[in-house]
Amino acid sequence: MKKQTNRSSFSGQLGFIMAAAGSAVGLGNIWRFPYLAAKDGGGVFIFCYIILALTFGFSLLTTEVAIGRKTKQSPLTAYGKINRHWKGIGVLACLVPILILPYYCSIGGWVFKYLTIYLTNQGAEAATGEYFSGYISGTFQPLIYMLIFFGITAIIVYRGVEQGIERYIKILMPILVVLVIGISVFSLTLEHTEPNGVVRTGLEGLKVYLVPNFSEISIKEFFIILIDALGQLFFSISVAMGIMVAYGSYVRKDTDLMHSINQIEFFDTLIALLAGLMIVPAVFTFMGADGMSASGPGLIFVSLPKVFTAMGGIGNIIGFTFFLIVSFAAVTSSVSVMEAIVSSIMDHFNFSRKKSTVIVSVYTLIIGCIVCLGYNSLFFELTLPNGTVGQILDILDYISNNCLMPLVALLTCILIGWVVKPDVIIEEVTQGKYKFRRKWLYIMMIKFIAPIMLFLLLLQSTGLFNS
Repeated sequence: MKKQTNRSSFSGQLGFIMAAAGSAVGLGNIWRFPYLAAKDGGGVFIFCYIILALTFGFSLLTTEVAIGRKTKQSPLTAYGKINRHWKGIGVLACLVPILILPYYCSIGGWVFKYLTIYLTNQGAEAATGEYFSGYISGTFQPLIYMLIFFGITAIIVYRGVEQGIERYIKILMPILVVLVIGISVFSLTLEHTEPNGVVRTGLEGLKVYLVPNFSEISIKEFFIILIDALGQLFFSISVAMGIMVAYGSYVRKDTDLMHSINQIEFFDTLIALLAGLMIVPAVFTFMGADGMSASGPGLIFVSLPKVFTAMGGIGNIIGFTFFLIVSFAAVTSSVSVMEAIVSSIMDHFNFSRKKSTVIVSVYTLIIGCIVCLGYNSLFFELTLPNGTVGQILDILDYISNNCLMPLVALLTCILIGWVVKPDVIIEEVTQGKYKFRRKWLYIMMIKFIAPIMLFLLLLQSTGLFNS
């Protein structure tokens, strides 16, 4: 196998930060974070999440970015460069985006469909009870929109790091941030009166979202909330998917790694909180606390269209703006997921970017079509180990998110914390005489605390804590 001598790189620190943040601001953040925040006591979940982001998230993000930059390799081959006996972690890390990309593009197609609905002023139709289930169980439209979404993703990845990923992310991310802030502020101004005279406001929804109430939560419930927040961090900072290893491999050696990681950490947490601020106050205002019971797709494809319709004339404009935000977020994340796979093929087989992109595209289109048809001609249901009932999309999601991601993170902690020792990461971060802030915290987390938490997260995937 020939060694690559012309590996691409980000043009500078800003390009890396924007690409990493764009990876994190995806569908998981837009719908999963608000749902969990509402389900898990609002402010209590936010409290746990912020603490974990500053400790657990910081440690895993630092580790993966440093592994990538140190080895200048993608996830498939990077772990073997750290220790040849642990190269299996790379296989697992690469398997995660391979499983995620096809169904992520299917869901991205759903987002594009709803964007066209509000673009053509048909929001009231989308608010009807059976519209979403009727759409995803269709034969042709889900396939067409999935193909459009994936086509955009593949074109950006095909163009490479600087001319593709970095260039487009620098355009999309500022627009996304402005739109998110605008919708968040608007949500706080909402007011709705029920037929029985009960008045709810966006500011009341803000209180539900942000203010913790520990008095109504048992120790067991708090533990479940903590584990939920831990699971959400995988989406919020894009770790254990191979993405940050791949992006880290494109970071220049003269970049202040710790400064970049701190900015990514701050930006990702801010966007996650704003995503909740967009949705929770609005849904609470028009549907009350019970309106937040919808999880996953049901939240943004069923509950929110009803909210937009209840807003009256301005609802269609708000609905279009919202799904434009979600579309940008979905594309930036799918690009990073696909890049993790493409870069792995390039490094392992020494293929060109063009050839690697074509290989991944063929695979993704085949499995993506199967996922779409999983709601139609290929429909079946299977009870998963955690007790939930799902079909093809849910099975892929369960294996990647509930099983492989915690396992990859756990094995990474063992490798760095106990096999090669944290000094490997510390030395990489401090190259160029840069400081490693929170070094003591990093060592404690990577060696002791994070492995325990990840083991508990793996146990949760079996449904142990839901009984």
